[in-house]
Amino acid sequence: MHGALETPTPAPLYEAHQKVYPREIDGRFARLRTLSVWVLLGIFYLLPWLEWGGRQAVLFDLPARKFFILGLVFWPQDFIFLTGLLIIAALSLFFFTAVAGRLWCGYACPQTVWTETFLWMERLTEGNRGARLKLDRGPWNWNKLSRKGLKQLLWVSFALWTGFTFVGFFTPIRTLAHEVVNLSPGPWETFWIFFYGFATYGNAGFLREQVCKYMCPYARFQSAMFDKDTLVITYDQPRGEPRGSRKRGTDARAQGLGDCIDCTLCVQVCPTGIDIRKGLQIECIACAACIDVCDGVMDKMGSPRGLIRYTTQHAVDRQTTHLMRPRVLIYGALLGTLIAGWVVAVALRSPVSLDVIRDRNSLYRLTDDGNVDNVYTVRILNKTEHERVFVIEADGASELMILSADHEYRVPSGAVYSVPLRVRRPAYDPIGAETIQLTVRATDDPTIHATTKARFLAPSR
Repeated sequence: MHGALETPTPAPLYEAHQKVYPREIDGRFARLRTLSVWVLLGIFYLLPWLEWGGRQAVLFDLPARKFFILGLVFWPQDFIFLTGLLIIAALSLFFFTAVAGRLWCGYACPQTVWTETFLWMERLTEGNRGARLKLDRGPWNWNKLSRKGLKQLLWVSFALWTGFTFVGFFTPIRTLAHEVVNLSPGPWETFWIFFYGFATYGNAGFLREQVCKYMCPYARFQSAMFDKDTLVITYDQPRGEPRGSRKRGTDARAQGLGDCIDCTLCVQVCPTGIDIRKGLQIECIACAACIDVCDGVMDKMGSPRGLIRYTTQHAVDRQTTHLMRPRVLIYGALLGTLIAGWVVAVALRSPVSLDVIRDRNSLYRLTDDGNVDNVYTVRILNKTEHERVFVIEADGASELMILSADHEYRVPSGAVYSVPLRVRRPAYDPIGAETIQLTVRATDDPTIHATTKARFLAPSR
């Protein structure tokens, strides 16, 4: 009698995540990446503390609906400029990706920048790659507990400081610092400090490369912007294969081997844990750490550098590379045009805005003295940082007269002032309707003005 057959356990659909322990490396690309981290973090953490004209240099004051960026003040009506910046950013990503792959990911992405910082704190507290591996595999003792505890203390402190700085772009940071010291920040400030701190800790400390591999959409559509002339990090397979270990100074070709000694250092330094020798993969963030470490190995072995290098697929296939190709030229031309247009538009934007709405209750009104009146509602937006006094002027084909209770209008900074305006002209000079021009002008500075057109209706006999 046969025993009951055991049902086999089904294989898991997903492989458990294996923590990546990137090895620290020095080289020209590593130094460039470190410089990028220092510059970007310096801008982020120091910019809110800078002052410009007696106020915070960069402040997005949402309650007041004002964005201060150095000497510029943007209002909700200037949303078009933000739209332009987003278009420029997207086109820049397309341009640089078409030229040199994922440069953004490797050197400027916030995920990369903060992950590098958290890795630095991990190395500081737990040691190099070998020490970290040994520490994680070993039993819990005082040494492990103290090192892990110190790392978590640094991580949490840095994450909260990041959250505090982020909120400091929306709430004046000196006011926020005073409130935090006195344990009295507002509920929304408190929420966002902890929320952004938690997001920084989770993404840069805990998830790390998983954000790049599974969460970032850019990794999924980057291949659509690549072609065989795009500069990417590539392993020279014809030169490196077949790989195998050997002594320094020996002739690899005589042994039937390529230049790759299969040391796996390129895998050990990779922050996403991939093997670049398997070809370009969506997990590659183009940090070039594998180039630095491979060049060092080639130097020690007496072989030429460049077994792993920035190159194009055409170059690897021993074909001609065309860096200046139609898509690059089109992206570059569009990007340059948009940047120039945005700068000119910002430089020429008016510090006052004017909106005119016709009175819909009546087309026009004839007076006994042979004139005709049109009624409008004029809205003046003062986008300067100071209160201004404005006057309104009207210009048309005939002599126009403005009838209003006031001749000057005092408008506070950032305020919208509505003016009921009656405009008069001779009824039949000219005959019928015409387009008139209304201008609002600051009395203390005639260069601060705005002009718009309106339709003046009149009888046509």
